[in-house]
Amino acid sequence: MIALNRLQTFIKQHALFQEKECVLLAVSGGRDSVLMARLFKLAGFNFGIAHCNFQLRDEEADQDEQFTSKLASELGVKFFVTRFETTEYAKENHISIQMAARDLRYQWLETIRKEFGYHYIGLAHHQNDVIETMLLNLTRGTGIAGLHGILAKKDKLIRPLLFLRRDEIDQMPPFYYREDSSNVSVKYARNKIRLEVIPVLKELNPSLEQTFEANRKRFAELEILLEQRVNELREQLFKKLDDHEFEIDLKSLKNLIPLNTLLYGLFHPFGFTETVLNDLTKAWEGSPGKVFRSVSHQLILDRDRLILCQMHQSTPQDIYMSKEPAECIWNRQKFISRVKSINEFQLSKDGSMAQLDHDLLQFPIKLRPWKNGDQFQPLGLKSKQKLSDFFIAQKIRLNHKKNIGILENGNGDIVWIVGLRISERYKISPNTKKVFILEQSK
Repeated sequence: MIALNRLQTFIKQHALFQEKECVLLAVSGGRDSVLMARLFKLAGFNFGIAHCNFQLRDEEADQDEQFTSKLASELGVKFFVTRFETTEYAKENHISIQMAARDLRYQWLETIRKEFGYHYIGLAHHQNDVIETMLLNLTRGTGIAGLHGILAKKDKLIRPLLFLRRDEIDQMPPFYYREDSSNVSVKYARNKIRLEVIPVLKELNPSLEQTFEANRKRFAELEILLEQRVNELREQLFKKLDDHEFEIDLKSLKNLIPLNTLLYGLFHPFGFTETVLNDLTKAWEGSPGKVFRSVSHQLILDRDRLILCQMHQSTPQDIYMSKEPAECIWNRQKFISRVKSINEFQLSKDGSMAQLDHDLLQFPIKLRPWKNGDQFQPLGLKSKQKLSDFFIAQKIRLNHKKNIGILENGNGDIVWIVGLRISERYKISPNTKKVFILEQSK
């Protein structure tokens, strides 16, 4: 059988899997996935079959499930099946039915793969599916990754039928499979492209599949070149500040050519969309302090640089302290308080310790995060200063401000910027009788 030989050659050429490795085949019961399963059986590969019932076509979906179960039994392989409340999932997540089915399918397949020790998940996409995906991505907007469509191998997903065209599958010796009635409905974008757009393109270019396959290979190679360039730039431009934070020179970013493509390549792995990055480029000539967010990260415009950092999930909560000695935790940091008479007190220059005139404090005092508009009188100065100006003078990065503790007196005065400076008004003086000490544990 010619198709079998081509399958084996394709698997070897693309190193999809090793002969002894196990593959979990996603089989819907349709022609393409049934063909994949039968070819795997003929080749003597080690595989199992997994089937998703999305419960979208009532009795027809149940019949697909029964057919696939019988197929697995006929081929003598393990069979896995699940049923999804697809419509409900789509509503809950505010996504389309197609997207919901895709998410549920891949999540479940990966779960089964891990649980039962399969090395890869086999999907039955062929060359015409690649064309549909490329056209669909172009319609919705895409980068180079979207232009190469579907890859033969990506992580644990393999597509062993990408060597076949739809017309070649049509010419295969007949075998039983299930026909999905939804495939003829043009209410789905992919079906509309397959049924209405591609036939027109085929009229213009009868060798459409070959042309798209050649283009796909070029785009895949271009993506490799772009990725190499982006990795080089990221190495040059991203100065690591800590494990989850980078500093990027703004002038160097502005000089990138082509700007939009490279900018997307640099920041897309951190979840930033083209829309957000376009907003960034419009704003970086303006005032510093603007923040641009993805789901997981944020970009902070800080004068002549950008700060890239992970998003913190929660804001530290206020905690209150009495005049009694105690230990407390704020923002994952331990603080210890105590009171000493002036006679037994020795002044320390340790910045992690606040030493304050006890009698000037109004308890309870509290530890809280910084807020916009905060002011205090730093030790050594004669007047109040905005904390934002103080942070600038101390060269505190914008994203670090929210993690700095503020010790607030009961009357609302700020008496200590944790680790940085106490207030001039609450310092130890010749009139001090008792000293309140709050120490940040190291």
